[in-house]
Amino acid sequence: MKLSVHYRQFASMFKARTMEFIRDRSTFFWNLLFPVLLVAGFAFAFSGDEDDLFKVGQLGSVPGDFSFATVPYIQFVDYPLEDREAAVELLRRHELDMVLDFSRQTYLINDESPNSIILHRLLEGAMAGVGSDGDDARAPASQVLAQETVTGQAIRYVDWVVPGIIGMNMMFSCMFGVGFVIVRYRKNGVLKRLKATPVSPLNFVTAQAASRLVIVILTSIFVFGVTNIFLKFMMRGNYLTLLLVTVFGILSMISIGLVFASRIKSEELASGLLNLVTLPMLGLSGVFFSLEGAAPIVKTISRIFPLTHFVEGARKVMLEGAGLVEILPNIGYLGLLTAALLLVSSLTFRWE
Repeated sequence: MKLSVHYRQFASMFKARTMEFIRDRSTFFWNLLFPVLLVAGFAFAFSGDEDDLFKVGQLGSVPGDFSFATVPYIQFVDYPLEDREAAVELLRRHELDMVLDFSRQTYLINDESPNSIILHRLLEGAMAGVGSDGDDARAPASQVLAQETVTGQAIRYVDWVVPGIIGMNMMFSCMFGVGFVIVRYRKNGVLKRLKATPVSPLNFVTAQAASRLVIVILTSIFVFGVTNIFLKFMMRGNYLTLLLVTVFGILSMISIGLVFASRIKSEELASGLLNLVTLPMLGLSGVFFSLEGAAPIVKTISRIFPLTHFVEGARKVMLEGAGLVEILPNIGYLGLLTAALLLVSSLTFRWE
């Protein structure tokens, strides 16, 4: 009987909050259209020619007499020997144009990349020197490398950035859509009236979280589906795995909004504090650019933010074909963060 009462309370609050959002037509359509326009804008802005530098990954020590390293317009990227698999994966995705593995006396190209084919010919020229008398001269033994070939589709910037844009939309919709609204309820006296009812803080908090979860999931699916019709995103993984990491990402960001909303009475203060969290999260979560070359302290700080783990997990699924096992650390972090923050928000929640 007691469970039935709690369920009816939960269902009533869930329905009320969801219908409030749907009836607000301007907010409803803005949440749908803004991320679609943003993805389309990025696709248009970054659909031009690629960088004219060739990028070559190096494995092992480069011999001193290897003349290929002096060819202009080539950007060399050093990889430790144990990262051969990572270097090959970058070659498959056209993020590298060639991999030189001096430890195995081989070089790898992508036969679907025009840059790889050009570099292959440059390398052949570097390994076949011409003597002073015009006769062909054999290159030093250190320059004689066997060829290996891989195949892979190029990753466009829009493929890379779309998880970040969806994550950004999720973050703002969750944190402001929950935190800001509850503060407004408190300021307008709605929570004061609810205090006189049998509704518990935990029931109220979970109903708000569930309503926002459904809204943001449907919004994210809409944005992804509509933009994918025209842009055909790379999707090497499983859609259910992508949906799972999305659900955990949404819940974690909802829980942050609930913590801020548990006591704050002023909408201005709530807006300021939410911006204080969202803006660093937006800049340090790899939404628009990679943190690969950032300082170690920046990378460490970025691991605190749930948006980082969502974007990282979603990109692994979409671009690398990762399964549940590969993204389990990201999901685990998001799940633990959500549970901890929901508990904190329910314990610190005040009706007035």
